[in-house]
Parts: sequence; structure tokens; C-alpha cells
Amino acid sequence: MSGEVQREPLIEVENLYVYFYTYAGVVKAIEDVSFTIYKGETFCLVGETGCGKTVVSRTLTNIVPPPGRIVKGKVIYHRDGEEVNIIKLSEEELRNIRGREIAYIIQDPSAALDPLYVVGYQIAETMVDHGTVKDFKEGFGRAVRLLKEVLIPDPERRVKAYPHELSGGMRQRVVISMGLSNEPKLLIADEPTSYLDVTVQAQVLDLLRELKRKKGLTVLLITHDMGVVAEMCERVAVLYAGNIVEVAPVDELFKRPKHPYTVGLLRAVPNPLTEIEKLESIPGTVPNLIKPPSGCRFHPRCPHATEKCRREKPPLIRVGPSHYVRCWLYAGRGEEVAKSE
Repeated sequence: MSGEVQREPLIEVENLYVYFYTYAGVVKAIEDVSFTIYKGETFCLVGETGCGKTVVSRTLTNIVPPPGRIVKGKVIYHRDGEEVNIIKLSEEELRNIRGREIAYIIQDPSAALDPLYVVGYQIAETMVDHGTVKDFKEGFGRAVRLLKEVLIPDPERRVKAYPHELSGGMRQRVVISMGLSNEPKLLIADEPTSYLDVTVQAQVLDLLRELKRKKGLTVLLITHDMGVVAEMCERVAVLYAGNIVEVAPVDELFKRPKHPYTVGLLRAVPNPLTEIEKLESIPGTVPNLIKPPSGCRFHPRCPHATEKCRREKPPLIRVGPSHYVRCWLYAGRGEEVAKSE
């Protein structure tokens, strides 16, 4: 986005559209999504289940599953001083990036691990495939060091364990070690704590924060948990029904949320510092993205909706330093950003 040139970008998503072509119709899952991830930051995509967070993350290495298709837009990866459009790369070129320069931690660690192989083999395989180590013997030795780094006790023994022999928290740590094995430039953590109990969640988040500090990682964190956002992120983009409705530094978002959807999300979260008799909910339901609402997609649920909201899609409007909102309420009160951004 313009006006934010003081930091070095790693990923720039521009005017992204992703559709799923199903028998029921075309699901317009992502429309006009743009954001920038800067080197060394933790950037967060937040929104309720089904809003498109995971789909957006998969476009960063062009692995949108069928029947999905990227129909428009760019994903610019700043790679060693060169600007590379991920969407235009061949499969061979993408294989050199996936898992090596851009790595994933997926939601369910059990789904990420093959039950037929010991975890050490699976960690080593990632490094052998990308040439980070010369063979599996070296890979196993490095896997032990990685398991120690993610605080798994007795890593020399655990490296020979099968996934079912480990707890949920340990499996998640193994997946984190796999993501870190090739020292990626960007680590994408897709709801990495959603399958864990509260105590283990806190441990995994502390681990991610410490690893980011030690290794200078850039992290894209995907979550629906506003508590995780507050604890982990520097900047946050709020997604609703496939549209980004607000982007802001995390402190600014919590203190001065602008979009009615963001306000509703925050009012639905318990705040231990304030006395609230009851939590509020956002009325209505998420729209059908085969036939999404015209204009602003949030207008059927918005208490401030006008005829213009129903008719026209609002642009991104700059309402403060690094703070953007897609809402007609702020037209004339901020600087309108080009629609391609």
C-alpha cells in the first residue's frame, strides 16, 4: 500500500481474486484482496471461519486446491532483490520456494505427519528434498537439533518416534521444526493452536515468538482468536466474506477499530479489564459467496448500512498512519486508496 515505504516488503498481494468452480455455482471466495507483509514482522489475518484466510495463505505459494483458481491479481515475492510474481512461476520454480523459502505450519498436526514414518525421517526428508543436507544421516542429526530447539524433551529418542506416540503439543512442535528445517524467509502459521488445549496453546505461542526473535523470521499468522492477535501480531488485516475490511497496527485496531465488523468482533470477546454484563453478537449470518451481496458484503449485517452500501463496494480509505478501512462511513474523512491496492 502506498505511503508505507519505510519498511522493506517481503510479500505484496495485489488485487487478488480466487474463485471455486463447483456444481452449485462459482464461489467468489476471495475478491479484491491486497496487503503487504514486511520483512521481520508478524502479520495476522483474522476473521471468522470460512472468511477466506487459508485460501489467501495458499495463494502465497500458488497451491489453491481444485476446483479453486486464481483468476486475477499478483503475489509479488521480493526474492534477493528481485520481484517475482508467484502466480506466474512454473511448478519446478515453485518447488524451490515451497517448504524452503516459504514454509507452512498447518492447522492439524496429525494431518501434516505421515503415520507410517518416524518423525525424524519426515523432518530429514524435507531437508534432503531441498538439498539443505546431503543425505538422511545428516538430516537425522539436524532433526535432533531441531527437536531440541522446539523444546521437545529427549530429542534423540523422540526423533525415532511415530506420530501416534507423541502428544498433540509434541506433534505441533514437530510440524514447527519441519517448517523451520530449511530456514525459510516466511513462515505461515495457519491456526497453529486450534487443536491444542489452553496450556499447550500458550507454550506453542511462546515458542513461535522466541523462534521468530532468534532467527529473525517473518511470520504470517492466521487465526480467528483475537486474544492470539493481541499477543502475537504487529499488524493485522481483518477478513470478512473474502474481502479485507480493515488493516491496522494491532494496538491501533484494538484501541480504535473503524469497520463495523471489526467493532462487532471485539465486542464479542471477553475483556478482563472492563465490566461487561453480557457479550454482544453480530446479527445475521455470513453470506452465500455463490451469490454474495452487492456493494459492501457486510451491509446485510451492518447497523450503519445505507443505500450506497447496498449499491457500491467501498474502496480502501486511509484513516491514519498505516490504518486502512473499507467502509463508506469514512468517505471524505480519510484519503481514498487506489482500488488496486
